[in-house]
Amino acid sequence: MPSFLDTPVDREAILEQIRRITAIESPTSHPAGVNRVLDVIASWFDGTGTRLERSKIDDRFGDILRVRSDPASDVPGILVLSHVDTVHPVGTLGGALPFRIDGDKAFGPGIYDMKGGLVLAIAAFQRLARTGSRGALPITFMFTPDEEVGSVASRPHIEAEARRSRYVLVTEPKHGGTVVTSRKGTGRFLIEAHGRPSHSGAAHAEGRSAIRAMAKVILEVEGFTDYERGITTNVGLISGGTGVNVVPEYCRINADMRVCDEAAARETEARFMALKSPDPGVELRVSGGVTRPPFERGAHVDLLLDKAAAVARELGLRLVTGARNGGGSDGNFTAAMGLPTLDGLGVDGDGAHTHEEHMLISSIEPGTRLMQGLFERLR
Repeated sequence: MPSFLDTPVDREAILEQIRRITAIESPTSHPAGVNRVLDVIASWFDGTGTRLERSKIDDRFGDILRVRSDPASDVPGILVLSHVDTVHPVGTLGGALPFRIDGDKAFGPGIYDMKGGLVLAIAAFQRLARTGSRGALPITFMFTPDEEVGSVASRPHIEAEARRSRYVLVTEPKHGGTVVTSRKGTGRFLIEAHGRPSHSGAAHAEGRSAIRAMAKVILEVEGFTDYERGITTNVGLISGGTGVNVVPEYCRINADMRVCDEAAARETEARFMALKSPDPGVELRVSGGVTRPPFERGAHVDLLLDKAAAVARELGLRLVTGARNGGGSDGNFTAAMGLPTLDGLGVDGDGAHTHEEHMLISSIEPGTRLMQGLFERLR
């Protein structure tokens, strides 16, 4: 029977598949766009003998799609995690980031994070199906609609599917050719201040400024950052007030947290929840918490990494792991469950979430071969 070593990769056909779904704008907040991408993805499994399961999991988001290579099997198999939502708002494709090719670089919203990677996994499975093989283990693909906002609706579905699996492969992108074996944990917090409004000239002393109090809170939150321990906090959004001549009654901020280990996650989360208003006339409310546990490298991760490295050697490739990644992914959930998880199996490139987002066309062939090799060889 032909194997992944024997057949050439049609790079141009795979690039066209990537272009096709990159041309469908699918920010998390645009369920119709997400679902149009899923329609295309579903069509790519026609004739492969798979079973598709599609469902609405939350009215705020698009659908979730599962594709099972062997739905009758109860053997723990391979779970492939991919998300179809992006961060770029509708209109980016026609404005700041149109699809274009410049040498080895293909640009477009979400092409790197992570539409390119999910196409590699599908292409690898299509190649496998054409050989008449299904691999040694059953394969389940999950395409989720809300990863960019923390997988708030899809997390329980991911974890439930992971409990049925032996290995987890995540098609998030590479950077500099490295796969991902550890990631920081993440947290999100909403902090709201409620003061007392008053006229800023006639009754200034009677007011209690929510913005003034929040300014001190912001400095306190930013002070949680500890680079030596890998803890970072960032106040990324702020809003408040009603008019320049009114002592502001309301202010709210959104803060992000990144941590390297579970102890730091618990400690920093507790510091957020313990925040107090610096002004007794201003009420402070804090909500949120850890959204993704740290993806810590351990024996369970090294087990899968060693297997993947052996497949790479068979292909004449060298599998390289990078430093801990500061961004979270759905692999954080499965690694924290103790499942062998390998991340960063998508395309190489750079510029995620920016107007320079691009993938390297040269990464299509090795990435597709490696993924197909994992489908064939993992046992």
